[in-house]
Amino acid sequence: MIYIHSLGRASRYYAERTALTKDGANLTFRELNARVGAIAAALSGHGFEVGDRLALLLPNGPEYIEFLYACAWLGVIAVPLNTRLSQVEIGQVLADASPRGLVRHSSLPAPDVQLQWQRVLDQEPLEVRNDSHPKVCYDPEAILALIYTSGTTGRSKGVMVTHANVLANVHDFNYWMRYREGGVYLHAAPIFHIADFPSMFAAPAFGACQVTIPKFNPQGFCEMVERKRVSHTVLVPTMINLLVQSPEAKQYDLSSIEVLAYGGSPMAQDLIRRTRELLPNVQLVQVYGLSETGFLTGLQDDEHVEGRLLSCGRPCPGIDLQIVDESGKQVDTGTHGELVARGANVMRGYWNNSEETARAFRDGMFRTGDIGYQDPDGYFYILDRLKDMIVTGGENVYSGEVEGVIYQHPAISEAAVFGIPDAQWGELVMACVVLKPGEALSANDLISYCRRFLANYKVPRRIEFPEDELPKSGSGKILKRVLRERFWSHQQRAVS
Repeated sequence: MIYIHSLGRASRYYAERTALTKDGANLTFRELNARVGAIAAALSGHGFEVGDRLALLLPNGPEYIEFLYACAWLGVIAVPLNTRLSQVEIGQVLADASPRGLVRHSSLPAPDVQLQWQRVLDQEPLEVRNDSHPKVCYDPEAILALIYTSGTTGRSKGVMVTHANVLANVHDFNYWMRYREGGVYLHAAPIFHIADFPSMFAAPAFGACQVTIPKFNPQGFCEMVERKRVSHTVLVPTMINLLVQSPEAKQYDLSSIEVLAYGGSPMAQDLIRRTRELLPNVQLVQVYGLSETGFLTGLQDDEHVEGRLLSCGRPCPGIDLQIVDESGKQVDTGTHGELVARGANVMRGYWNNSEETARAFRDGMFRTGDIGYQDPDGYFYILDRLKDMIVTGGENVYSGEVEGVIYQHPAISEAAVFGIPDAQWGELVMACVVLKPGEALSANDLISYCRRFLANYKVPRRIEFPEDELPKSGSGKILKRVLRERFWSHQQRAVS
């Protein structure tokens, strides 16, 4: 269904406008529509049917966008894989999703899971068929993609994102980003993230051209903005910080950027000031959301004022966001509680995981796991996390997953993983580890061990080895709150 309302719409109303830049050439919406239909036909010829899964392990690029559109066309479920995952983690996702096939780039790890069909796209391009195109799938409740998140206990969870979920996100995104016809959207954040994923379908809906960079770096970003006159993009604060600190950035004409959305954490007032100096025409929009919900709130440009900078904003029409107590009852303004949400944007559930799905919902509301409050003007503020999660450089890391790897090391007796504040990355992954009697292990040795099983961003950046056992509650549970306290006591909030 989402195909009809995105690229299908663009091919009817903006047929001769530039849709996508590929290999130095510009494809019009008419040409891109024909190209995607041919890819869909080729996948159909390889046996892909409605409900089959196709895993994508690719860097940002036009091919990524084309294959996602082809999946939407066919009703095939896309499984975008985080390119920073280790081979072990990729294998875990593939084992859970059971895709019929995989399309990957040779620069990324080859999985050790056997699949029916694989294609290394840069070495063996897909043979497309232009003779006939299959029928476009139109089912709002069909699953469009499985967006995998780190699991609280080590098992990754596949968020079932439907066609209707993404269409709702398109409308929500437009509420905050104010797309205009004929703009240029740059995929600078990873496409596999929910922060960028809906923009693939929003851009053509409004006749906007899409351009990509394989991986964010300040110079590559600036070159693309200047060359393509980029008007809209989404970054995380870590990327923005790198951009404004880059001495080369001022050498480029970045005046075309109209809207810069960011998420993952708020931005400090000084970073906002420096961003406006570098990007004189920019409107800043902070968005807050999760893989399970897409965008929930937005803090618009004129709301970036002192006293509101720690707010994640307000929801747009169609999203019901509430603060509730432990029993699920809505609390008064200013009272702390858990943020819960409902709306057309909220996921169907977790793939092959009915238990986690049941835990995620209560009385029809999705439990975000974030603790905060709402002020008298309706603005929401995030204070802490109910879920044991760390956000570092815009990536989510669940402590339990990292601890599960650490506990596999034979020298470890106890381990606690938590986030500590960091000016560049928002939070860093830290581990407090108690060794078994008589064992010796250095921080570098443990880091090297973790790298074998975890994506680089999940690996602890700081490790301490206390001589005594870790602090515990009366029931024997490790009190991470006590361990975190000395790092966060001087901060305005308990998470970045």
